[in-house]
Amino acid sequence: MSEKRVLAFDFGASSGRAILGTFDGERISLNEIHRFLNEPVKVGDTLYWDILRLFHEIKQGILKAKHLGGFDSIGIDTWGVDFGLLGCDGALLENPVHYRDERNNGMIEEADKIISREELYSLTGIQFIQFNTLYQLLSLKLKRPHILERAKKLLFMPDLMSYMLTGEIFSEYSIATTSQLVDLKTGEWSYSLIDRMGFPREIFAPIIKTGTEIGRLRADIAEELGIDRVRVIAVAGHDTQSAVTAVPSLNKDFAFISSGTWSLLGTETDSPILTKEAMEFNITNEGGYNRSIAFLKNICGLWLIQESRRQWIREGEEHSYAELEKFALQSEPFKCFIDPDAKDFLSPGDLPNRIREFCRRTGQYVPESKGEIVRCIYESLAMKYKYTLLGIEKCTKKVYDKIHIVGGGVKDGLLSSMTADSCARPVHAGPIEAAVLGNIAVQLLADGSIESIEKAREIISRCEDIKVYEPKNPAAFDAAYDRFCGIVGK
Repeated sequence: MSEKRVLAFDFGASSGRAILGTFDGERISLNEIHRFLNEPVKVGDTLYWDILRLFHEIKQGILKAKHLGGFDSIGIDTWGVDFGLLGCDGALLENPVHYRDERNNGMIEEADKIISREELYSLTGIQFIQFNTLYQLLSLKLKRPHILERAKKLLFMPDLMSYMLTGEIFSEYSIATTSQLVDLKTGEWSYSLIDRMGFPREIFAPIIKTGTEIGRLRADIAEELGIDRVRVIAVAGHDTQSAVTAVPSLNKDFAFISSGTWSLLGTETDSPILTKEAMEFNITNEGGYNRSIAFLKNICGLWLIQESRRQWIREGEEHSYAELEKFALQSEPFKCFIDPDAKDFLSPGDLPNRIREFCRRTGQYVPESKGEIVRCIYESLAMKYKYTLLGIEKCTKKVYDKIHIVGGGVKDGLLSSMTADSCARPVHAGPIEAAVLGNIAVQLLADGSIESIEKAREIISRCEDIKVYEPKNPAAFDAAYDRFCGIVGK
């Protein structure tokens, strides 16, 4: 076959990349051609995404790809839940608001007054987290109704960027399901829920399946950049689902952790699991390629390390991640734990002191040094992975013999090693660029270059370096596990 070249834009919570993917019929090769920061901007009391700067960076990535020989299509994946609102003239009413903004505080409790959690979960199957789109919209309705009244369309972040490129309005399936407003039994908007919440029906764009060709690059953008009107593909817009698409498993049943700022731990199923047990464990059912379901749990991930490091930099002490890992290894193990998903750790700020306060409040040893804090974070994450995996296995009634870790967190060997010990099973770490590979794979699936997702995963498993971590000291983690369980939910 002739060589295929596609352009993937992958936006994380702190940076974005443009990566040129080339497929020769046997291998997918990656060339990162543009990297840029994705930093939120606080104006007054509100934390915004700088969407215009991000769109400028998309154009720069397109230009660089043009100079390297061109490409056949574009796909965009981003984080979930956040959105922009378009007015009657098709322009943004305001910059999209960041999911960590404080406007979401208390909105779960406000929603509980309208619909019970049991009924909401039976409809949408989504984990209850205060930044879900449903709660963000409820905040707008209660606190800034004039914005919602002026809105004509809501577009999630990858859909908004694709709209800027093509002028086409749609909601891609995977990103739409993160909203907590999609009926997973039908794969369409739950208008009965939307009506009960008091949101205007007309703002919700038609849901399209993952892998749909949206349209062509706008003529004015093509002229500005001096390129052809290439195709734009609706890949799995949520980066987690792009990463799941690229999990290099040759088995149908597998467990994965998409590791980065967040850790998404789960498995892939053919249909949603909406049992009382799943709801009580607060597991999400997120849509993926071919209407599959990622049955997973959002866990606050390496953001805990990242934000702690940022605090130490603010205090004038800058250490590399390698140095912090060294400090952790020099510290005594299992002295204290945190629940990574406690509300204490959701907002930016002084994470080290919040960790100390959590340990103090829960009657544990209070970590003082940087090494003790970092070790506490790593061990707590590894323990939370075990806690979550056991819950998922209970709900699916399956046991997974290994864990695939994909995404940027693959580079953190200490966490992978601790995960193997904590979960008492091998960890297969890789690929690092899972979200990008999933993005590229869906573009290749869309044009017929790859015939199935199974074939895409087989290609990725052959072409990527996978490092295996065997359990070395699971007994030590097992001995401390009950102590960890005692602080979960505190």
